[in-house]
Amino acid sequence: MTTITSVRLTRDRATWLIYLQLGVFATYLYGLSAALPLLRIDQGVSQAVAGLHGTAMAAGAILTGLALPWLTRRIGRRAVTWTGLAGMNVGMVTVAAGEALPVTLLGYGVASGMGSMALYAGMAVLSDHHGPAGPSAISEANAVCVTVGIAVPFAVSFAAQSALGWRAALLLNPVATVLLALFMGRVWIPAREDSGAPSAAPTGVPAIGGRFGGRFYLAGTVLLCCVAMEFCFNLWAAKLVSDQTGLSVEVAATALTAFTAGMAAGRWGGARLALRLPPASLLVGALALTGAGWLIFWISANPVLSYLGLVLSGLGVSMHFPLALSRVLAASGGRPDRASAVASVFSGVAVGAGPFLLGALADGFGTHQAFLMVPVLIGLAVGGVLASGR
Repeated sequence: MTTITSVRLTRDRATWLIYLQLGVFATYLYGLSAALPLLRIDQGVSQAVAGLHGTAMAAGAILTGLALPWLTRRIGRRAVTWTGLAGMNVGMVTVAAGEALPVTLLGYGVASGMGSMALYAGMAVLSDHHGPAGPSAISEANAVCVTVGIAVPFAVSFAAQSALGWRAALLLNPVATVLLALFMGRVWIPAREDSGAPSAAPTGVPAIGGRFGGRFYLAGTVLLCCVAMEFCFNLWAAKLVSDQTGLSVEVAATALTAFTAGMAAGRWGGARLALRLPPASLLVGALALTGAGWLIFWISANPVLSYLGLVLSGLGVSMHFPLALSRVLAASGGRPDRASAVASVFSGVAVGAGPFLLGALADGFGTHQAFLMVPVLIGLAVGGVLASGR
C-alpha cells in the first residue's frame, strides 16, 4: 500500500499558469473585500445593506456554477478560465466606475460569478493533472492567491488616502490579467490531461452521469461552512478592528492584510503538510487553530493583539478551502468538473449567507456579538468532518 509520504508534487509551466491565474483572482477577491467598508461609507448604507454585496457575489457564483459543466463540455477548461478572468475584469471596472447601489451590486456579482468560473475550472485541472498530489497543488495555488492578496488591501488603503481614491486600486485586476495573457497566454495543460475539453479522447473524459452520494454532500456542507467563515473575516474583520481599537476605517482596512498574511504562510506550509498528513486530521487541526486566533481577535481592544489574532485565524483558515474542496473532489467518483460546479454552488451560498447574516446581526447586536458566528461555523465543520470519517 502506497503511503502518503511517497507523494511528490511536480510544478510544470502549466501548473504555474493556474497558480498565477489564482494570483489575478486575488486582486478581485481581496480588492473588493477591502473596499466594502469604504464603499459603504460612500453610499451611506447600513451594514446589512452593504452585506448585500456578498449576496450579489453569491448569486453570481451560483449562476455560473450551475452553467460550469455545460460550459466546460462546450468550450473546454482553457477557454473557461480565460473567459472567467475577462468577465471578472468587467465586474471590477463596473464597481470602480459605479456610484449607485444597483450598479455596484451588479459589479460584485459579475466579478464573483466570472471569477468563480476561472477558480473552479483551474482547481479541477490541478486535481486531474497532479493526481494524489492534487490537494498539495490546490493548497499551493491558493497560497499564491493569498500571497498576492497581502498587498491588495494596502493598495486599497493607500489609494483611499490619496487623491486617486480607493476605486483606482480596483484597476489592478485588469492590468494583471493583461500582463498574464501576454506572457503565458499560450501555456496550457497537455491535451491528454485536459479532460474537460471537447477534443479530449473519450477515455480521458470523466463520467458525467449519476448522482452523488451522501458523503459528497456532507463534504460540500463542510466546504460551505469553511467558505462562509473565510468571507466573514474578509468582509467584516476590518470593521470589528475599527470598533474595538478606535482605528479609522481607512487604516483598519489593513487588518485584512494580517489575515491574508497568515493565510499565505499557512498555505505554503500546509501544501507540505498535505503530502504527509491525513486530510481529515489536518482540516480539524486547522479549524482548531482558527478558533484560537478568533478568540484573541474577538476579545482584544489592542491593535497589535487584534492583528495577531487575525494572523493566527488566517493560518487556520489557510487550509480550510483547499482541504475541504479536495474532499469534495475526492468524493465525486471521478467527476471533477461536475463536482467543481456543485462546489461552486455550495461556496456561492456560503458567500451570500455568511457575510449577509453577520452584517444583519451586527446591525441588531453589534459587530462584536455578530462574530460569534465564527465558532458556530467551526463546530459545524468539525462535526461534518468527523461524521464523514464514520
